[in-house]
Amino acid sequence: MKPSGYQGPEIDHRALYRLPWSLPDNAISWLEPTSACNLACDGCYRENVPGGHKSMEAVREEIRLFKRMRNSDGISIAGGDPLMHPDIVEIVRFIAENGMKPIVNTNGATLTKEMLRDLKRAGVVGFTFHVDSKQGRPGWKNKNELELNELRLRMAEMLAEAGGISCSFNATVYDDTLQYVPALSEWAAEHIDIVQVMVFILFRAAVPQLPFDWYAGGTKIPRETLPYSEDGARRADLKSPEVVARIREREPGFSPSAFLNGTETADSFKWLLSGRIGSPGSVYGYVGSRFMEAMQVGNHLLTGKYLAYARPQLTGMGRTMLLLSVIDSGVRKTAGRFFRAVLTNPLRLFKRLHYQSVTIIQPVDFLPNGNQNMCDGCPDMTVWDGQLVWSCRLEELKAFGTWVRTVPNEKG
Repeated sequence: MKPSGYQGPEIDHRALYRLPWSLPDNAISWLEPTSACNLACDGCYRENVPGGHKSMEAVREEIRLFKRMRNSDGISIAGGDPLMHPDIVEIVRFIAENGMKPIVNTNGATLTKEMLRDLKRAGVVGFTFHVDSKQGRPGWKNKNELELNELRLRMAEMLAEAGGISCSFNATVYDDTLQYVPALSEWAAEHIDIVQVMVFILFRAAVPQLPFDWYAGGTKIPRETLPYSEDGARRADLKSPEVVARIREREPGFSPSAFLNGTETADSFKWLLSGRIGSPGSVYGYVGSRFMEAMQVGNHLLTGKYLAYARPQLTGMGRTMLLLSVIDSGVRKTAGRFFRAVLTNPLRLFKRLHYQSVTIIQPVDFLPNGNQNMCDGCPDMTVWDGQLVWSCRLEELKAFGTWVRTVPNEKG
């Protein structure tokens, strides 16, 4: 892990809206019905077990637990790759019947139009496609992030053709792919009408440079036995503000407006959200913190839940969103740019305005005292032994039966 010299622009967390998500009242929960996957992504720490599918009854019980313990708008169905589960259509249907939005997190390799049709009938609300250059996809090996936009566009167009389904992409960001983030953000903006969300997840690993000893309970364990251990040849300490700085190299107006802090530090940006309004090829501006607050609080007042994935019918109401100019300075500036653009080209008035979210996720950070800074109000809590646990550290429980602690050693 190289020392991270420049961490990006100063971002005042007090000027952003702190998302109201908590353990019992959260926008999302995380379901893992299978550990089987058809790809072997670099940096993935999940054990790939062919045929490692949970029974339908076990899946139903986890969904019932979410409903009993956690007030969630949506359920992210992950894995493994959930499309490999033989009962994926029934899983989607059961989530929808229990009043939550089914969101399928997949690499998309096995998605067909026929399967998409069946999933839509079952009630699927959205897809999050994981596409990046470290996946070793058949037919796409040695392609960089920009060349993979051809594949991303195919997936987005498939959903757009089906209609009414949210389309999200995420990509793990490594030190050698950070350079592509601005262009990926720009690509998403160009397709703002069919891509609702773009997510960048910063790579993390346990590397030799971390000055800690590792303990499972009272037993010291070798770092190399951890499922997310690496040799430290590449950075594992990228920070959200650093990504913001890169995006601003091409989009100077790029502006975060909401965040989740860490469990240990109030001013860390574990989930950093930006929202923009525009038409394909034209971004008019970024919303501010009051807009984000109005969306979350308003949805909670109307439905009793904080908002997760918004359907395209909602994100396509960009013109209506401009009415929030009265309370949000970011929307006010966006509206001003839009109407000035209409004056120079009146045809813009006939183009629909769309809302798009750009999210940067900064997983666990190791603090000098050994504390692990997790996402406070984590949306990706899953189920283990009847309890809610962090999905990103599930392998620790599988391997050791307990969380792994970090303790500063002499090097530290």
